[in-house]
Amino acid sequence: MHSILVCDDDKEIVEAIEIYLSQEGYRILKAYDGMEALRILETEEVNLLILDVMMPRLDGIRTTLKIREKNSIPIIILSAKSEDADKILGLNVGADDYVTKPFSPLELVARVKSHLRRYTQFGGNTGHETDKIYEAGGLRMNDDLKEVTVDGEQVKLTPIEYNILRLLIKNQGRVFSINQIYESIWNEEAIGADNTVAVHIRHIREKIEINPKDPRYLKVVWGVGYKIEKM
Repeated sequence: MHSILVCDDDKEIVEAIEIYLSQEGYRILKAYDGMEALRILETEEVNLLILDVMMPRLDGIRTTLKIREKNSIPIIILSAKSEDADKILGLNVGADDYVTKPFSPLELVARVKSHLRRYTQFGGNTGHETDKIYEAGGLRMNDDLKEVTVDGEQVKLTPIEYNILRLLIKNQGRVFSINQIYESIWNEEAIGADNTVAVHIRHIREKIEINPKDPRYLKVVWGVGYKIEKM
């Protein structure tokens, strides 16, 4: 059974989310500020975190930053703000996705299922593929071990970052548009996906490139999309 930590200072929202996710068979843990969420993560096994942005004591942005220092679990940000800047900020600090309040419970449940599926596959061998190794120059991905190295040094990626890189490195030289990347990774129609994909691409570059502003591996083809350079 997957455990989901729901953190929001609005207890009614926490209880509503608990009702919907419990019906899907998930174990729900509850917190009402970022400090409490961090304490629970230290003592409980948590597979996914739903986190509000605006909270007392420690807000969702700073909580995400603290979690990402040592944990790659999926994080879905909840925010009453719908502006792109707030969404980008959440993604920039390490969140995997965002849902804007007021939200559809069915949409939230669908996103939770999608991220847990990717996280489960990311965490171990699914049995469908073994010894799948992809290389481009000094960039190497072992898809059996879910391990990425650059010049022999291991690189730590979130599940979303890993899946984007896997899509590109498996198809070296092929250019994928932003919409193609989004639809392949998120399994939903790409509506306003530009910022979301761009933020994750930048994070990947920061981890695999010596100079992210002059990338060797992950190239942009202006007006078209992104590719892993064939080497």
